[in-house]
Amino acid sequence: MSENGKARRTTDGPTEPGPDREPAAPADRIEREVRIAAPIERVWAVLTEPGHVGEWFGQGAPAQIDLRPGGIMQVDHGSAGQFPTKIVKVDPPQHFAYLWASGYPGDIAVPGNATLVEFTLAAEGERTLLHLTESGFTEVPVPPEHPEASYESHVAGWNELIEVLRTYAERTGR
Repeated sequence: MSENGKARRTTDGPTEPGPDREPAAPADRIEREVRIAAPIERVWAVLTEPGHVGEWFGQGAPAQIDLRPGGIMQVDHGSAGQFPTKIVKVDPPQHFAYLWASGYPGDIAVPGNATLVEFTLAAEGERTLLHLTESGFTEVPVPPEHPEASYESHVAGWNELIEVLRTYAERTGR
C-alpha cells in the first residue's frame, strides 16, 4: 500500500518460472488493497447499500440487494447486462462476499459460472483498510462473446474500480 492511499497491486498474475521456481500457474486470483479516508461504517454502507452500489459499481440507479447469505444483489452494467450476484457472506462491517457470473449476464451466479468477490474491511482510526480479492478464474470458462469476463479484463477493471470506490467513499457523507 502506498503512503498516499492509492491502490497497490498485491497480485496481478502468474510469476515467471525461474531456476528455483515452479512454472507459472494460471492466473486465478486478483488482490487489491487500499486505505480509505472514511470510517469503516461508511465504507461498509458503500459496499452494501443499494444507492451506493448503484453509484460506484453500476449505472447510477439503486441496485436491488437482498443483503443476506443466499440473497441476490442485482448489478446493472448498462450495455454489458444485468448481473444477479449471489451473496455468500455478510459479516458487518468486516466482510462481504458474493459470486459474480461476469461472463453470463442475466444468469444467477453459482459455482461453475462465477468468481468469488470478497471485501474485507479493517478500521484504522477514522480510516479503513479495504482488501479486495476476486478468485476462481481457472474454474470458470470465459464465453467468446464476453471477453470482459477474463482474468486480464478484471485486473484492469479492479485497478480502476478500487479508485472509484475509494473516491466515492471518501466524498460520501461529508
